[in-house]
Amino acid sequence: MATFRDEKRERTRAAIVDAATTLFLRDGYEQTRIADIATAADVGLRTFFSYFASKDELLFPDATTRIDAAIAAIDARTSTDTPATALIRALDEIGVTSTDLVDERAALRMSLIRDVPAVAGRGQQIQREAKARIAAHLQQAYPNELDQLSAAAMVGAFVGAIDSALQVVFDDPTWQKIDRNIRRRRIIAATRAALKPWG
Repeated sequence: MATFRDEKRERTRAAIVDAATTLFLRDGYEQTRIADIATAADVGLRTFFSYFASKDELLFPDATTRIDAAIAAIDARTSTDTPATALIRALDEIGVTSTDLVDERAALRMSLIRDVPAVAGRGQQIQREAKARIAAHLQQAYPNELDQLSAAAMVGAFVGAIDSALQVVFDDPTWQKIDRNIRRRRIIAATRAALKPWG
């Protein structure tokens, strides 16, 4: 059960992320200083750094949450679930609990990954760590079906399918006119199709 202190910390964290997103969109990522973000969020620099170690971290605020949700979905598997089914359920549940996959911040993040090397590097690091954690957990959950290599390959296909679908969604202006929930469902359907060879 969340305490008042936990709730206050979450509100402060969200305020910092929201302020950063607004400034990045308005002024540009490179032009926005950490001091500007702290001021906009009404926190001091010391408080800022107690939540985030760098500016690029602000573009990936839910990364750990999404990894934890994927692992929880694997843990919640039924006896009839295949490894691919467990991964798709994870993606579906992440989409329900977090709009960060297809919202304005996601579009900004994809744009900056393409244009800013530091952001691209941070994104690659997060993705590499996520794939390693999820693959290790998946292999432990399905030891008779997956070895280390096949689990890594399946999770790589899973993450790659999501990433490629998101690139299309955010690079093609026609997709921006489509309802967010429809975009999310289409991404899940495309990822499910990519994992079909695994059952």
